[in-house]
Amino acid sequence: MGLPVFDKDLSEEELDRFVANATTASNFLKTVSHEGRLMILCHLVTGEKSVTELEDLLSARQAAVSQQLSRLRLEGLVVPRREGKAIYYRLADNRPKRILELVYELFCDDDC
Repeated sequence: MGLPVFDKDLSEEELDRFVANATTASNFLKTVSHEGRLMILCHLVTGEKSVTELEDLLSARQAAVSQQLSRLRLEGLVVPRREGKAIYYRLADNRPKRILELVYELFCDDDC
């Protein structure tokens, strides 16, 4: 898959579509650019986790984890599920996993 070519012959409709997509992409990237949210997504890639499990995995307070989960939920990256008093979260779709794979490849893989 290649990148689009931007030239002077773009129609106004095409340009508007590119701007709308750029806005969506920018919001997504802003959301995953916070280390706390990034780490939550890393843990959720392996499957659904409760807020308590995420607190333990991140060694973070419940308020901090809940605040980051709220932002991830607002941006549509995670989906909550209530079971009794516990709330579980999972990835809403495959986008976070795909971006995390690239981030891992670029910044974490020893072969870089």
